[in-house]
Amino acid sequence: MKTSGNTVFISGGSAGIGLAIARKLSDTGNRIIINGRNKERLQNALKELDNAVAIQGDLSVESERIRIANELTSKYPDVNIIVNNAGAAFMNDLSDTDNNVTEKAYQEINTNYISVIDFTSLVLPQLLQQKDAAIVNISSIAVYRGNKFLPTYSASKAALHSYTQGLRDTFAENEQLNVYEVYPPLVNTEFSAEIGGANGIPPSEVADELYIALKKNQFEVPVGDTKKIHELVDPITEQAPH
Repeated sequence: MKTSGNTVFISGGSAGIGLAIARKLSDTGNRIIINGRNKERLQNALKELDNAVAIQGDLSVESERIRIANELTSKYPDVNIIVNNAGAAFMNDLSDTDNNVTEKAYQEINTNYISVIDFTSLVLPQLLQQKDAAIVNISSIAVYRGNKFLPTYSASKAALHSYTQGLRDTFAENEQLNVYEVYPPLVNTEFSAEIGGANGIPPSEVADELYIALKKNQFEVPVGDTKKIHELVDPITEQAPH
């Protein structure tokens, strides 16, 4: 699809991967709309971007999702790309009965999966009116294997992965709407600091890979170490009925 002249909405766009994507797409001639919960962080992010505005709000709350979607589609009717990047992650020790594992899992599933489905459905009619549109879901290397440190986060991203595949299949015959999935490995952001993010790749690498994928119409976007796993797994999963 085209890589300039788009109007792009990015959730979780005030920091980390979201801000890196906003920078990349801003620098390449796109109009950017970033979303986040914290007003001050949004305003600081806007200072780094050209041709950008912000819509503050928490997409994990249903009433906020509806308000944000209504503001987005009414104020920016030419929006043609949404990047579902906002997320939640917790270290979640399943052996610790005092760890409140269920509440943590609920927050992850709600933010990383349910909210994405709902928000996408709210803005989908607007996207379908565009001549060239895209939905970009930021998943994770964790879709391929859970672990004892982030078991419920991994499950939420696996759910997002399955939904993304189904969404892509649903619109496979619509040449005007493309569905992308980005699989970052560990990324050096504040979001991942608790799990050793300092050892991860820079968020700009994720943004660069997404930009290349948009240019090439490459709907599967593995990044960094995920490329090795994706290369092995994707040919097998593609043989499954869909």
